[in-house]
Amino acid sequence: MSGDTLSFAEAVRARHSVRAFLPDPLSPAQIRSVLEDARTAPSNCNTQPWNIHIVSGRQRDLLSKELLRAEAAGELSGDFTFDQNEYFGAYAQCSRHQAQTRNDALGIARSDREARRVADRRNFEFYGAPHVAMLFAPVFGDGVRVGGDIGMYAQTFLLSLAARGLGGIPQTVLGLYADTVRDVLNVPDDLKLFFGISFGHEDRSSRDNSYRLGKVPAQENVIAHDTPSLFDSHQAPNLPLQSPADTKGSAP
Repeated sequence: MSGDTLSFAEAVRARHSVRAFLPDPLSPAQIRSVLEDARTAPSNCNTQPWNIHIVSGRQRDLLSKELLRAEAAGELSGDFTFDQNEYFGAYAQCSRHQAQTRNDALGIARSDREARRVADRRNFEFYGAPHVAMLFAPVFGDGVRVGGDIGMYAQTFLLSLAARGLGGIPQTVLGLYADTVRDVLNVPDDLKLFFGISFGHEDRSSRDNSYRLGKVPAQENVIAHDTPSLFDSHQAPNLPLQSPADTKGSAP
């Protein structure tokens, strides 16, 4: 892709979770530009609670090594609870579809637990990305407002990457090993790890990037109050849930 940035609409549609990266590092100027965009994100009372650690080079390799060790040892240390088994109904269906679509793209049978584990452990290698951003913040009250702030920061970060022809992936699983990350990066205990974002140049030849996940139509989760004709027959259809064969070469 050329050095020209995409329009907002193009960037929103180009953004997808990249699970295979080229090893080439970004320049300091490229990373700085993304961070300059991300810092404009809104936050509750303009508190700007994010504390971002950009990890590259030998420190990135050390962090990957320690995360792989902690995962193998079962040393979970998340600052927040997370249990995929709590998904239900349509939410569980979307989660299962994502997992099945990726396994199909990689040629992994559902019964092949070892192959699935190997694929999952690539999270801790940052999918080969040369950089990872770890998103920390202090927690006020129950943390919901700060979590929303971090989410808006992360989406701005991801869209900035997409607009520049770069790729990223938010990884909840990295936040499940918060103590390990804090130890490697020397982060104080009062800053809590929400998740990480691996980022860099997408490896477009990888099967792990050969599929796109569709989104449910807006009218399925938007309720219009006294907003007539919000969803009329002239609206372009949203992407349904799709399989790799349906989406190969299509827009995300």
